[in-house]
Amino acid sequence: MANSEVAIANLLYRYAEYVDSGDFEGAAALFLHARVLSRDGELDHAGVLALWQGRVTLYDDGTPRTKHVITNPIIEVDEAAGTGTCRSYYTVLQQVGDCALHPIICGRYHDEFERVDGVWRFRFRNYSLTDLIGNLSKHLTPDQRGRA
Repeated sequence: MANSEVAIANLLYRYAEYVDSGDFEGAAALFLHARVLSRDGELDHAGVLALWQGRVTLYDDGTPRTKHVITNPIIEVDEAAGTGTCRSYYTVLQQVGDCALHPIICGRYHDEFERVDGVWRFRFRNYSLTDLIGNLSKHLTPDQRGRA
């Protein structure tokens, strides 16, 4: 069995893998027992799934044509309590059609985790920490306020 830090890092990377493959149901399932703070308030896993399904553009190959690169994870674990936190960076790259590969958004995740029956899972994600925004026009449809 992997140590706690590796198990938590794998949750970060599994999230990126699911989203980039267009498996929003798989990605949302990672937040089944978690609260997610978005720019518009707190969401549960069903709200996160609805957000992705309603706003993220999928292409003919069934993917959003993105790569979420998650870096600089600072993982802290309290083994006795079965809890952990992680602060990390993300950069999302996209390539669609004839457009060159380019970064479209960068930010941070602040996550909390809990170990239940020996398995680590998300307990909370701050999904609102966007730092740099590029051209999101081929990735997101505007929300009700016209924001990408």
